[in-house]
Amino acid sequence: MATEKEILEALSKVKEPELHRDLVSLGMIKDIAVEGGKVSFTIVLTTPACPLTEVIEKQAKEAVLELRGVSEVSLKWESNVPSDGRMMSMMNLPLRNTIAISSGKGGVGKSTVAANLAVSLVQMGATVGLMDADIYGPDIPMMLGVDRIPAPRDGRITPAFAYGLRIMSMGFLIPPDQPVIWRGPMIHSAIRQFFTDVDWGELDYMIIDLPPGTGDAQLTLAQSVPLTGAIIVTTPQDVALGDAVKGLAMFRQLQVPILGIVENMGTFVCPNCGHPTDIFGTGGGARMAARLGVPFLGGVPTDPRVRDGGDNGKPIVALDPDGPAGAAMRQIARDVAARVSVLNLGEGDE
Repeated sequence: MATEKEILEALSKVKEPELHRDLVSLGMIKDIAVEGGKVSFTIVLTTPACPLTEVIEKQAKEAVLELRGVSEVSLKWESNVPSDGRMMSMMNLPLRNTIAISSGKGGVGKSTVAANLAVSLVQMGATVGLMDADIYGPDIPMMLGVDRIPAPRDGRITPAFAYGLRIMSMGFLIPPDQPVIWRGPMIHSAIRQFFTDVDWGELDYMIIDLPPGTGDAQLTLAQSVPLTGAIIVTTPQDVALGDAVKGLAMFRQLQVPILGIVENMGTFVCPNCGHPTDIFGTGGGARMAARLGVPFLGGVPTDPRVRDGGDNGKPIVALDPDGPAGAAMRQIARDVAARVSVLNLGEGDE
């Protein structure tokens, strides 16, 4: 009969595919039980959105089955998202990770990506908040079908709730037809209050939808809030890519890690004849990522249902999670979660 020590030794040869460190040194193994030839244990993932659970399961079972006397292996899954720790230490807020969604210019679908990324992470089991920091164009309430927040509680703002998300937006605080004409200090104050005055609770991921460009909101966020990383959203054509490069350079100057680039509005496939059309070009995001040495998180095809869903409060990952656009968004969410784990825990030797 195998001992717990032998089982841990066998599992120490299995590496987490993203982190390139073994499961035991990462503290991912617990609740080992042995009954005759049957072994069971729990693997604690670094994110519920882990894209490679099948690989981990196969390798872990094979490693333990090689032990003398083991005839059957069963395992369970849990998750414990690692934190970069700075939100608690600097702002005393229980937010494990803060992820900024940015773009160099408007009209590339940045808010659409932010909303679908956040909902995808919830679908995979994470606790997620979505902050609409696009002060001048707060579209998140419409995209998620909410138009108000609950009454304050204990002197703090209660976020709205939809699709399992906790949501805060300037769109809840001003009439929809009223413009926000603010200078930098007012934007700074609003973003700070969205962190400190809203009762977010404990979150695995805070997704922050920023205004387009490289202005006051981006500087305020990067300089006053510890960001785990930033995602740059672009479309394939050169005019969008040029502006995206500037946005990426800004985050690098502010020493914010770049989680990767998302290319939105890619190839459109005609639903009637099946003919593919690259309306905005193709491959620009991947080429930009390769040139700048940052991850390419993936491309989202052009699909009218993405726009319809955004207008009607039904994100594509909820409306059609297995369709081309929904599946692409969900895969991007998995890859983002993996990148965050790599940043927080560090990558081992290949």
